[in-house]
Amino acid sequence: MVVKLNRGRVLGALSMTPLIDVVFLLLIFFLVASRLSQEDGELDVPLPTAANAMPMTAVPQELIVNIDRQGHLILDGKQTGLTSFEKQLKDSMVNNPLGFSVLIRADRNVPLQAPVDVMDICLKCGASYSLSIDNDAS
Repeated sequence: MVVKLNRGRVLGALSMTPLIDVVFLLLIFFLVASRLSQEDGELDVPLPTAANAMPMTAVPQELIVNIDRQGHLILDGKQTGLTSFEKQLKDSMVNNPLGFSVLIRADRNVPLQAPVDVMDICLKCGASYSLSIDNDAS
């Protein structure tokens, strides 16, 4: 059974009035909302000052940790242990309040436990990290 629709009557019966009403309501809403956000920025509020504030425009620093084939940590060209790495990471994070990231460069043949230990220390101290596997990290 084929149903024939008379396209002239179907399109003529479609009312555009509710659609126009919705568009005008949205337009009024966004005009009022944008005006209120502008007024919030124009309020004359005396802001507090701090004498020892750290600048917020500094670029976050990155600490690079290399892990050689045997699983030894190399930091700033010197071999170091996990405890001294943790101490240096904590000191570096105190000096950089905007956030601190650690780049872990591990040799491809290193035992998995060495990079996991470094990642665990980073998580414990609250530093973000990224891991890079190289052919030769030293």
